[in-house]
Amino acid sequence: MTKPRVATAWLSGCSGCHMSFLDIDEGLFELADKIDLVYSPIADVKDFPQNVDVTLVEGAVTNSENEELAHTIRKNSRIVIAFGDCASTGNVSAMRNRFTVDEIERRAYIELTDRNPKVPNAYEIIATLMKKALPLHEVIPVDLFLHGCPPSAEEIWLAVTELLAGRTPVLPSAYLRFG
Repeated sequence: MTKPRVATAWLSGCSGCHMSFLDIDEGLFELADKIDLVYSPIADVKDFPQNVDVTLVEGAVTNSENEELAHTIRKNSRIVIAFGDCASTGNVSAMRNRFTVDEIERRAYIELTDRNPKVPNAYEIIATLMKKALPLHEVIPVDLFLHGCPPSAEEIWLAVTELLAGRTPVLPSAYLRFG
């Protein structure tokens, strides 16, 4: 029997959701026996693969690279999960939405640097910022939301094991929280 192909991705976020995923602790061994982890920031895989069964996506969509990866994930994943509050609502990443891109770049590259203050214009090196940070579902269709900043290891375990059992997770109301 073929193991389900699972991926995790990290857009613009703090990696807290992935740290919470690692907090599954011994459950990771059980999970490793049941899945084929085909893409993740905790694995050295450069290109997002095709035919992924479940992808957990952490972080808001804030730049052109995030947007491109989000579309690639949706195209190649059967189920996409908004993993944590940044992916679900924009959360901390969206705090920048009250500023223009020019204001953000001036602050980051001119005001807060002590050497060679210059706003980069060679965007082949860094991704172009979008006008606003967006939750994942405003860029691609999302099948499930795991709320929390970060979601608890228990919530992640419940969602993943339910999906692996072929069921749509019904998360207790205690998990329907933000922040």
